[in-house]
Order: sequence, then C-alpha cells, then structure tokens
Amino acid sequence: MATTGVVGHTWRADVTTSGSIEPWDGSSTLDWYVAADDRWHDPQIDSGVRNTRVAGTAVFETKVRIPGGDAIQRVWSVADHGGYTIVEVQNDSSLPIAVAFTRSDVVANRPPAAVPIEGIDLPAGSVLLPVGHRSSIVVALSHARTDQATLPSGLPSSDAVARGWIARADSASRLELPDAGLADAVRAARCEVLLRGAPSHDDDAERYLLAVAELVRMAELDTRDAEAIVPEIAEAVAQVAQGTSPLAAAALGAAGVVLAKAGERRALRDLSNLVAKQAGRPRPVPEIDSIEVVTGIEQLIARGGQLFPAGIPVPWLGVDFEAHGLVVGPSSRLSLAVRWHGQNAAVLWEVEGDEVTLSASVATGGWTTSERSGEALWALDARRNTISFS
Repeated sequence: MATTGVVGHTWRADVTTSGSIEPWDGSSTLDWYVAADDRWHDPQIDSGVRNTRVAGTAVFETKVRIPGGDAIQRVWSVADHGGYTIVEVQNDSSLPIAVAFTRSDVVANRPPAAVPIEGIDLPAGSVLLPVGHRSSIVVALSHARTDQATLPSGLPSSDAVARGWIARADSASRLELPDAGLADAVRAARCEVLLRGAPSHDDDAERYLLAVAELVRMAELDTRDAEAIVPEIAEAVAQVAQGTSPLAAAALGAAGVVLAKAGERRALRDLSNLVAKQAGRPRPVPEIDSIEVVTGIEQLIARGGQLFPAGIPVPWLGVDFEAHGLVVGPSSRLSLAVRWHGQNAAVLWEVEGDEVTLSASVATGGWTTSERSGEALWALDARRNTISFS
C-alpha cells in the first residue's frame, strides 16, 4: 500500500511503484513518461525503475534510468489552497528531456510545450513539458478542482512535507536503530493508517486494534475519541480472544493502549488476564507495509517489561542505538539507549507513566530492575544474542 493525501482532508490517491497516481475519486490515473535522447521511457514497464518512500514517509520517489543519469520523480500532497498532490520531475542527467503527463487538468509551474506528442501513443489531452539538464519541472492535481491555470507559488517542498510526516509518525515512538530501514518501515505503516484509517473491527479485529492504538499514540485520537469507541474495542477484543491469530497478543496489548486512554481501568484488569494467556504464543515475523510491523519491530526491543525478549539482534551488536516511547504497558512508555564498551552494553533507560518492572533474562541471563530510570552495564551472554534478520 502507498497512499498520498492530507490528514484532515478527504482527497486520497494510491501511488504505484511506477509513480502513477490513482485517485480514489474515480478520476483518471495520472501516468508519466520520459522522452530522453534514446527513446520514450515508460516507468510502468522499463527495467531499472526504482521506487521508494522518502524516510518511510508519504513522500514518494521514483527513478527512471535514462542516458547520462536518471529522471527522478517525487510525489507528495499539501493542504495549501484547498489541497494539491504535487509531482516534481528532476532531470539528473547531462542531456535535456521532455516529460509527458496523461491528464489535461494538471496545473504546472510553467506553460506546457505547444507541440504534438510524437513517438508514443498517449491519451487525448496529455501535456508535454521540456526539462533542461540538471533542472526540474513541477505539476500538480488540485484536490478542490479549481480552474486555476498556474500552480500557486510558495507550496511546501517535498523535503518540508517529509519532515512533517517524520515528526507526526515519530510522535508515537522514535527509533534510531542500526538498520534505518526498520524505522522507515514503522513510519510507513503509521503514514498509511493516518491516511487510510483503521480497518473495520468486524472484518479484521487484530489490525483494527493495532491501527487504533497507533492513532492514539500519535495523538490523532484523544480521550473523548477513545471513550467513544470503547464498545468497538470490546467487540474486537472478544473476537481476538476467541481466535488463534498469531497477531492476538500484539492486538490485545494494543487494546490496552486505547482502554488506558479512555480511562477504562476495570476493562484493563479484565484484559490483563487475556494478555497473560497469550504470553507463550509465537510472534509473527514483521511484515513490511502492514500495521503489525510496528509492534513486530518495537517488540524486538521491548515486549511488556521484557527487554530484547529474543536477544539483541546480531546486526546491532557493537552499534549504538536508541528508542523512545516504546509501549511497555497500557500507560507505561520506555525510552532506552544502548552504548557499547567492548563486548559489554551500557544501557540507559527511563520509564514514564505507570511503574513497570524491566528484565533482560535472554540478553543477560538475569538482569532486572524496578527503577524508573538508570544506567547499567550488561555483560552479555553471546550464546543468547543470536537473533538475525537473514
């Protein structure tokens, strides 16, 4: 899944791996094509097309290999002037190119070329814009369907929008791990739930609970919102408790986050019994581009009060890292930093909210503490810290 749009606005679109934009309102897909020195390049079928999220955010970058370099397309959405989804194409090559877009209603930062598009069969109304070497052009789709002929000036850049998404996603937890791709995967999952919302609790109770908990953690749902959905949470918990899903433990833990926000202390006591029954079940392998990736990655570090429940991952050994805002109880959050002294790990921690006992029985063979904050030097048991991502 890859969605663009603005939180708080209704317009949405899917962004494909080729950089095409497929609006949810049923209007035509916006495809793009590059006329380079050798031929027309179609990102939908060309080899060598690379697509990624910028730092895991809802800013997308697609690179198409052309003679002398790349044509680099970026897609992002802004709320300004009723909302726009912006497409920038940068010519990172030594030769001029032209870029064709397949919708006549794109608003550009310069007039399109008044010449016919030759050498490729495109839909009627497609527009063509020349791009000099080492320069770029910008077009946009208006969310408000205005008759504006030119693109307004001063719209936020892709970098500014990416920073905004990072701040929003990292408000739930901030991960600075040896593998930056893990933090990016967490951000991507959060961006998707911000734009797509939670699934129905009737259709997918586990992912409903996981998604709603992330919305609470990002402060997209406040206490009143949480109180309003308590009946749905209760129904979803009942479904999860009766099933055998490998996501059950994580989903029930997520329910606790929402119930705590709603102030449902009695429900939390009942929930704790259900969580305890799930404690020994195997955990799913984190799946990228899904909401469960958040708990899958965070619980590599902390699952309840257990730190590194499967041991410290091998690629992390000897590399400093930290995590902030991890859920270690319905109303408890943990910040943790690991600094290395040879083979030993200096661990700094701080717990906010309700008191929780921390332990690291797998990583260390027996360390435990009830202190809210502190520092400890762990002499690791090398035989126990063997988890790997390969």
